[in-house]
Amino acid sequence: MNDWPDDSRGNGGNRYGRGSAGSQPEGARVMRQVRRGPSAPAPGPDAPPYGGGVPRQPQYVDGQGYDDGYDNGYDSGYNTGHVYGAPGGPGGPQGPGPGPGRPRQAPNWRRRIKWTAITLVALLVVVSVGTYFWADSKLHRDVDLSKVIDRPEAGEGTNYLIVGSDSRAGMSAEDKKKLHTGSAAGKRTDSMMILHTGSNGSTLVSLPRDSDVEIPTFKGSDSGKTYQGTGRHVKLNAAYAEDGPELLVRTVEFNTGLRIDHYTEIGFGGFAKIVDAVGGVEMNLDKGFKDKYSGADFKAGKQTLNGEQALAFVRTRHAFAASDLERTKNQQKFLAALAHQVATPSTVLNPFKLYPTMGAGLDSLVVDKDMSLWDLADMFWAMKGVTGGEGKSMNMPISGSTGGNLVWDKTKVKELVTQLKNDDKVTVTGN
Repeated sequence: MNDWPDDSRGNGGNRYGRGSAGSQPEGARVMRQVRRGPSAPAPGPDAPPYGGGVPRQPQYVDGQGYDDGYDNGYDSGYNTGHVYGAPGGPGGPQGPGPGPGRPRQAPNWRRRIKWTAITLVALLVVVSVGTYFWADSKLHRDVDLSKVIDRPEAGEGTNYLIVGSDSRAGMSAEDKKKLHTGSAAGKRTDSMMILHTGSNGSTLVSLPRDSDVEIPTFKGSDSGKTYQGTGRHVKLNAAYAEDGPELLVRTVEFNTGLRIDHYTEIGFGGFAKIVDAVGGVEMNLDKGFKDKYSGADFKAGKQTLNGEQALAFVRTRHAFAASDLERTKNQQKFLAALAHQVATPSTVLNPFKLYPTMGAGLDSLVVDKDMSLWDLADMFWAMKGVTGGEGKSMNMPISGSTGGNLVWDKTKVKELVTQLKNDDKVTVTGN
């Protein structure tokens, strides 16, 4: 006798897994998906545990989702692949559906331009400061004007003594041969100029090296010993050869009465390097000339001089009847052309040209201990202005010669010095 209850009511037949007493094993059942909604109500007292009271198992529909027979609004989400976001957020259970992406913002050009400008200014400041200290470190401050005694009172404006020496320091035997400098020991001056800068324009006065001057009482630059003046007269360049820049300054001040504020000197090799660094200097010569002593060999007309040719041009005096006076005029002409070439945008705005030019010039300059880069820049721009026609250039007034020495016109020299001291417009004319 079978004591199992009859499960044929409402469903009919044997139902495996529902208390069936059949001899066949149960088939694989489908597990019901867990409902995410509110908990289902507990079975009422009238719901039988078996048979017709057992809820119908969910059935898969077309292999996607299921149908449990209830309209409970449940959506598993697996049929669409949708993953719910945070509650209340976009795409979440309580939020709106997915909206359009975040709009792309237009570039803020004003902000970009601002920061680009700031970066460029900062870079310019860094480069400028670096260049200043680099240039300042290359100056040779070897001349001590405090050793010069019995100096005249300072006047208005600033006076520079600019000297071109025949120094061969750093030159090889090949360089000396190429530049026709010879191999004489020691140093002498090939050119000397006083450059005055002030509120009434600038004036450049060439001092012929053959000028007749008196060597005054002076203190030796190395020994510190005082040498009494004896009224001895020599050519101006002999003062430099005797005791260097300090005695030259002392001699110029004694014979003119004009105080020298700063001293600048450049040698043969440095001069040629500067010219080559700027790519040569263009000159227009009225007539050609040759000089076996300097190596000059020029034809009339426009031409570009390299370092070797430029040095020969400014040193030549034997080819001219006026000798040293003609040479000083050529030196002023060349300085005008050189200053113009250095100051052109093609040099100033080209770092591959500017830095080699600055390096060549600063490396070969000898200045006084108080000379700053600002003083050097003031000197250069004043010279550029004078040679460019914005100032006055002249030779020291000459009245004649004696024993091969050029004698200054004392009356004109006194008037010239007074005008320079007072920073007045120079009206005196030279030779």
